[in-house]
Amino acid sequence: MDDPAVQPTGHPQTDAVHFGEKRWMGTITTPVALSSTFVFRDVDEMIAFGRNEVPHYEYGRYGNPTREAAERKLAALEGAERCLLFDSGMSAVTAVILALCDAGRHVVITDDAYKQTLNFVTRVLPRFGIAATVVPMGDYDAMADAVRDETVLIFSESPTNPYLNIADVDRIVRIARDRRVLSVIDSTFATPWNQRPLDQGIDIVIHSTTKYLAGHNDVLGGAVLGSVAATEPVYQWRRVAGGVIDPMSCYLLIRGLKTFGLRMERLNRTAAEVAGFLGQHPKVRRVYYPGHPTHRQHDLARRQMKGFGAVVTFEIDGDLEKTLAFLRGLRLCMLGPSLGGPESLVTHPALNSYYNVSREERYRLGIIDELVRLSVGLEEPADIIADLNGALDGIPG
Repeated sequence: MDDPAVQPTGHPQTDAVHFGEKRWMGTITTPVALSSTFVFRDVDEMIAFGRNEVPHYEYGRYGNPTREAAERKLAALEGAERCLLFDSGMSAVTAVILALCDAGRHVVITDDAYKQTLNFVTRVLPRFGIAATVVPMGDYDAMADAVRDETVLIFSESPTNPYLNIADVDRIVRIARDRRVLSVIDSTFATPWNQRPLDQGIDIVIHSTTKYLAGHNDVLGGAVLGSVAATEPVYQWRRVAGGVIDPMSCYLLIRGLKTFGLRMERLNRTAAEVAGFLGQHPKVRRVYYPGHPTHRQHDLARRQMKGFGAVVTFEIDGDLEKTLAFLRGLRLCMLGPSLGGPESLVTHPALNSYYNVSREERYRLGIIDELVRLSVGLEEPADIIADLNGALDGIPG
């Protein structure tokens, strides 16, 4: 396991291209190490490895050269001591919570966290004897009051899905430090390009690498980043429980990271342009985008983010039937639940993510019939806007 050829420069695009790579046999790209087992040259090397005297790969669950290269590169981008890759974003989320919390412990989570994260915390954790308190996003007094003696961590997201609410990261850090608990942020929507919560004092950052980091809608993955001390329980959990990402997915993640900065710059600009268009259209009631002046945390977003991401959520000025008419009128933007790839994707949270929830419960959660979420892609911005405009103009009445 030779040292990488290039040390981090602190310039994200340069590190995305070069850092973490091992130029084995002159290869410019990191090879895919499709091996579940790694053998020793001789008995002496095996004994030395067992005594921790020499580095060596042993078994795929414990380590893999392709995975190590991807982890090094992503750690450099996030400014983390360590990155641990998992086979999905939810695998990363559940590993963090279960690795850090024993039976009898407690977590605090904000109420507009990702749906499956909330499901896990409120419905699965009690089976392990772990309690949770859900607090309103943005109510930092409630967050502070929810922490009790057995609390281990505070979990939040920024921006959130689908309303793109922005967490005041500095306040979360102060609360966590004052009460001696860990702070965890899911920063998938922000990406390391737009915000680095570790720099602000957050203990652990989580990403779904499926989204912007891999960036091509062709791989599942998750990442846990932080200091060695903060992530050590998660590292040990992964060694036992698994959930490791496969080498081919690591290769695809490395490939995606090399264009990550270029893609995010383009996506940030396009999303801002699209949000501006939607904000002025007479058939759009409201736009939710951190970079738009009407967003309720616009000033906070400007203060702690370099860019505002590529998701724009908005409300059709009408009812469910008019919203469905808009969706049927789209030609370029495709209907799909994910985000972060080259293709623009539109989803209708009420009928897609919350199809099995009663309308009354959806509305309590803020998931109304007229809500639409758009993940802008890498198409020409004018073409995206033209597609949206045509679909909006086609709404009857």
